[in-house]
Amino acid sequence: MQTFSRHAALLALSLGTVASLPALAADELHYNQISLRAEASQEVARDLMIVTLYTEEQNTDPAKLAAAVSTTLNKAIGQAKQVKDITLRQGSRNSYPVYDNKGQKITGWRERAELRLESADFAALSKLTGELLTDLKMGGMDFTISTATRQTSEDALLKDAVNAFKARAQLATEALGGKGYKIVNLNLNSNGYPQPYMRPQMMMKAASMDAESVTPEVEAGTSKVNMTADGVVEVLMQ
Repeated sequence: MQTFSRHAALLALSLGTVASLPALAADELHYNQISLRAEASQEVARDLMIVTLYTEEQNTDPAKLAAAVSTTLNKAIGQAKQVKDITLRQGSRNSYPVYDNKGQKITGWRERAELRLESADFAALSKLTGELLTDLKMGGMDFTISTATRQTSEDALLKDAVNAFKARAQLATEALGGKGYKIVNLNLNSNGYPQPYMRPQMMMKAASMDAESVTPEVEAGTSKVNMTADGVVEVLMQ
């Protein structure tokens, strides 16, 4: 009876040892693996100018108000279409009631409509903006990186980020006393898109209020584009 029990115990131990082998093998797959991050960045000139203009009017008759706003917008759109390489988009258009001092009775209606202009030709858009400011008001002037330029910059930075990751992996391998490394996984990501830059103040010539005098002087500047390489490498030991 004791002999049977001893054999059963030995058999159970043997089975347990065999069953643990896959787990040990799985653990060995993660042996000497380290996580690394590298980054490459580049200052890129903002090559797209974005101007937002708007008209805002008030009238006691909603129909007349809408017609007046549409007339102003249509005139501006017609002017903008005469200029090459200008992308024209209509922004938001909203109307809301105007109340009396007690806030109980509607005394009129106010409507605001926006026009958005984009171009890589700063001089042309700046001149057009000056002309449109005779009828419209300035909502904002932003500068950003165009989609094509951003894509070209990211493609170049991708190579730089990979090379930076390899250099860091080699450095880590040498620090651990390894003979080499292999990349287990690698993820490449751009750190979002640079936000448009809004110039805090627009310099206006003060001679008069004609179209030429209100043409804003523009300074686009640059934005930083980043590319990160996150991954895991396995260091091969001596």
